[in-house]
Amino acid sequence: MPTTSAESPTTAIPDSTTARTALRSNALGVSSLVFIVISAAAPLTVIAGIGPLAILIGGIGAPLAYLIAGLVLAIFAVAFMAMTRHIRALGGFYTYIAESLGKVLGLGASTLAWFSYNALQIGLYGLFGVQANGLIKIVSGVDVPWWLLAALCIAAVYVVASRGVDVGARLLAVLLSAETLILLIFAVAVFAQHGAAGITFGSFDPATLMNPGMLAILGFAFAAFMGFESTVLYRAEARRPDITIPRATYISVIFMGLFYAFIIWAIIIALGEANAVAGAADDSATLVFRLAAQYLGPWAEITMYVLVVTSVFAAQLAFHNAINRYSFALARDGVFPRALFRTGATTGAPWPAGLVQTVLAAVVVGLFAAVGADPYLQLVLWVNGPGAIGIVALQALTSVAVVVFFVRHRNIARAWYVLPAAVLSALAMLALLTALIGTLDLLTAAGPVVNTILISAVTASFIIGAVLASVWRRTRPSVYARIGGTEEIAS
Repeated sequence: MPTTSAESPTTAIPDSTTARTALRSNALGVSSLVFIVISAAAPLTVIAGIGPLAILIGGIGAPLAYLIAGLVLAIFAVAFMAMTRHIRALGGFYTYIAESLGKVLGLGASTLAWFSYNALQIGLYGLFGVQANGLIKIVSGVDVPWWLLAALCIAAVYVVASRGVDVGARLLAVLLSAETLILLIFAVAVFAQHGAAGITFGSFDPATLMNPGMLAILGFAFAAFMGFESTVLYRAEARRPDITIPRATYISVIFMGLFYAFIIWAIIIALGEANAVAGAADDSATLVFRLAAQYLGPWAEITMYVLVVTSVFAAQLAFHNAINRYSFALARDGVFPRALFRTGATTGAPWPAGLVQTVLAAVVVGLFAAVGADPYLQLVLWVNGPGAIGIVALQALTSVAVVVFFVRHRNIARAWYVLPAAVLSALAMLALLTALIGTLDLLTAAGPVVNTILISAVTASFIIGAVLASVWRRTRPSVYARIGGTEEIAS
């Protein structure tokens, strides 16, 4: 998904900002794109914020979920990158679905993406509130309400994003390096001290896949790769995109799959396989920090708290920018109000779209706070869960779109393995989507009524876009014609 390193080219920035953005950005190489993808994924947030829940729900086989997600996405990347070479327009999965499966499904995909990214971003405000509160209590002993900290984060995200996505890009690169390093130091310390009960390999026993909870946490695992879409969104800003984008995509997916699996395995070793699930159940939100203090000392706990707060903030900024670009593109296409198709005169940032997203986040967080909901087990899980399902649905649709595209355009030269990879990734994504929906209660523990509402929200977000496109095909043909904005490259 888009991140905070450069202006996202989901659609052209109007007027004079186009040239300025192009001049400012047109030099992204492989390493820059890798940083963009991994920054969006926010590894410390994944490990410290979601990792304990993955162990709690999925058991000691949790590392396998991340390896499986990485493998499936690597196969998907092979097919996706092949189609990328033949699509000029920029807009992420939405563009590819609209080009290959038609504008009706394309607009449905766009509204689904808008909903899903909002859900993922807003849910993480609960995590930010919990982690920031933990940091403040350690440093000062003061207990600040999580919702107040979340509100401050919402405001800060809007302010920074409205100044342009390149603000703080170098700082984010430093923070990413720091959070990756502290996790590696922690893992090395755990293995050097042989953990709680020695170094064991039960996490990689295929039998752990039989745990029903493993299906539920696959949504977490795929959500950990949310930066995946970023590379194609930055095509216009990449140096030699036909080379840099595939390389950056493959490097990012392989690194994240191995890194997440390794660090979560280290957490299990730190607890001991026999005690891992019980240990994760004992205040999941602080587990990784307590283990860091145990194996490295108090300095590591405080350092991790600082870095996880900045990591969540960076992820929020990335999601915010992604949502704004979808809103901006939908306003361009006439789906959203034209007022959202505006940018700052000096920054090029779509601040009206950002304001709408900020208000929506404030309302949702406020509602959860007003009813006394748990920010971690309810706001994070109940809101992020549908978002993860929505993104997997988008990836499934995109896989199908790649299959249809290459079957329809048989004259386009391609490697022999591209079409089989597309078919395999489509089947895997559809199977995963079915499993996620079927095991949602293991993730949310919310009961059938709440789970039905959550699934219905995901479905409705897609249906609304598809129905609008169907109606506008007859009543607003000019708007219908603009949906997707795709342009196939002659080959």
